[in-house]
Amino acid sequence: MAGPVTATSQGQKTRGQGERRFLSGPQDRGSELLRLLRISAEFIQGFRKLHLLGPCVTVFGSARFAESHPYYGLARDVGRRLAEAGFTVMTGGGPGIMEAASRGAKEAGGRAVGCNIELPVEQKPNAYLDECVDFRHFFVRKVMLVKYSYAFVVLPGGFGTLDEVFETVTLIQTDKIRDFPIVLMASDFWDPLIRFMRDTLLARGTIDEADFELVKVVDSAENAVALIRDAAVRRFGLTYGPAARRRRALFE
Repeated sequence: MAGPVTATSQGQKTRGQGERRFLSGPQDRGSELLRLLRISAEFIQGFRKLHLLGPCVTVFGSARFAESHPYYGLARDVGRRLAEAGFTVMTGGGPGIMEAASRGAKEAGGRAVGCNIELPVEQKPNAYLDECVDFRHFFVRKVMLVKYSYAFVVLPGGFGTLDEVFETVTLIQTDKIRDFPIVLMASDFWDPLIRFMRDTLLARGTIDEADFELVKVVDSAENAVALIRDAAVRRFGLTYGPAARRRRALFE
């Protein structure tokens, strides 16, 4: 759980005010142009750092679970099994579930990458990352978490986790991205949401049966990774060939 704002995080608090101004309505045209350039630079930074790290699987989940919590252990097992299956584990880069998944990947000899968000209350990247990219804007960060992933594992979380999973489902529903696997883990946590989707959304016609089937609920890391591995190989043609090479001409 995030602690109080300290003197070391005042710079991030100031930067957070910039995003608040940006989203508060029209600004003068000079400020809008500068903001557009900063956002473009943020996209370019993400593209450059993440381009050679795939194939990735993104793990979503709360930053608030301590190492002693069962969900932390579940995420750690998921990260380990994903790495053993040949995937790079991508997370939001912070503590809790994100740390656990990254830790599991590193313990298995795999790679872990974080897309960290700068917040007024500082979120430090966890210690188990091969690469960490810092973002100021949530929407840029979410593009990166989706763009480079072939599947999504969602462990228990709060508003941010729900935002991420439903945006991803919407992108698949509207055919903006392919039907990558979305695996919800810990049925005891997700069952009320699944019932709402079935008994309210589906029953009242706001989603179709095919939409309802876009998410799968499992309780074991073994089953989650089996679903993902099958989809990656059979549906998307991933192979275990050589990784892409860095290009000196692009200063990689």
